Amino acid sequence: MSVIVIGFTTLDGRVTDPDGSDGTPGGGWMFRHGPEHVSGDKFRLGATLDDGVLLLGRRTWQHFATLWPTRDDPFSARMNAAAKLVATRTLTDASAWANSRLLEGDLLTAVKAEQRDVVVTGSVGVVHQLIAADLVDEYRILTVPVVLGAGARLFPDGASAADLRCVQAEQVGPMRYARYRRS
Repeated sequence: MSVIVIGFTTLDGRVTDPDGSDGTPGGGWMFRHGPEHVSGDKFRLGATLDDGVLLLGRRTWQHFATLWPTRDDPFSARMNAAAKLVATRTLTDASAWANSRLLEGDLLTAVKAEQRDVVVTGSVGVVHQLIAADLVDEYRILTVPVVLGAGARLFPDGASAADLRCVQAEQVGPMRYARYRRS
């Protein structure tokens, strides 16, 4: 079992409002170079979506639950069919998106007990908890050549040092995709 964090970041490591749905100043930076650079399976998830579980925070899950079920391309079909675990203290129902269930109990305990690969996308609060607990095995990051100068970072101030190795890197249009694993 691996914990894989999927992330869109700016050049200065910001993850705040990538698609502009939160209406923040500077939001929507993920699409400034066009939607084709971020569509489809840019993170090479493939069978990991079939056999693993998506772990999403409440806000990301609620946003995705309005987007993915309306799409019918092959990657969207995989996202919709994937098992989904929702980390929330407020939701009582996860039926709005197929194959979703609410995480019961403590987030870190649930992740440690999981037998499948865990893929976390968006959900910066969840990601920060996993980083603090040293549970992330791999980062798959698409870096957009934009500097925001403010907003949440993928790696928060005070995060523990980590040695990673780059196992894959490539240009994706004007962006850079990189895959890092623990050393």
